[in-house]
Amino acid sequence: MSLSEDIRESEHSGVEETVAGFLDCLERARHEAWPYDYWLLERALPERDIDAIASLPFAPPTGLAFNGRRETNNATRVYFTPENQARFPVCRRVAHAFKQARVIAAIEALTGADLSDTRLRIEYCQDTRGFWLEPHTDIAVKKFTMLIYLSDDPALANAGTDVHEGPPDFRYVTSAPYGKGKGLIFIPGDNTWHGVGKRPIEGVRKSIIVNYVAPEWRDTWELA
Repeated sequence: MSLSEDIRESEHSGVEETVAGFLDCLERARHEAWPYDYWLLERALPERDIDAIASLPFAPPTGLAFNGRRETNNATRVYFTPENQARFPVCRRVAHAFKQARVIAAIEALTGADLSDTRLRIEYCQDTRGFWLEPHTDIAVKKFTMLIYLSDDPALANAGTDVHEGPPDFRYVTSAPYGKGKGLIFIPGDNTWHGVGKRPIEGVRKSIIVNYVAPEWRDTWELA
């Protein structure tokens, strides 16, 4: 086997490991039905993927304006773009895994979502002291949202995504457990209110956000 063939075989094996780990996670996902359908995850990705993502050489952004909306700081956001996939094997491996037809089919079977004709978007987030998100619903062109948390720092134990009831009170219901490999899935709709409350973040709240988005997604440069 030539060197290039060996590399391709190794990459294929890595993608298969990522796929197998995620499919196993979906089988164990805990479904909650109130105030909307969502699924809580454990060991969402193999540990080597989580560690590699958390070690990507992107410094946490500084000088941010925290007003409850991620889009305020769009210029500092990091995605698993084709360029970053070319630079970092873990970005390529994870993106390829979530493009697999059997992964998409398993998500559809679990959640009832229709992901036909969607495109993949993966964001790497590093949230620091002062960060918060107001209760909101994802925009309609997002057809699937999943958050996977990357740190096992005990100081971040209360840093999971909050689940809320809707208007008029946006009453807090619960928070997804934050921890290494834990996560949350929901299918965006007009009742899927979520956010991150104003509470101290000690350290860096690392996560990835995985979306499948509709073809009319405008910011195509963000796509995997």
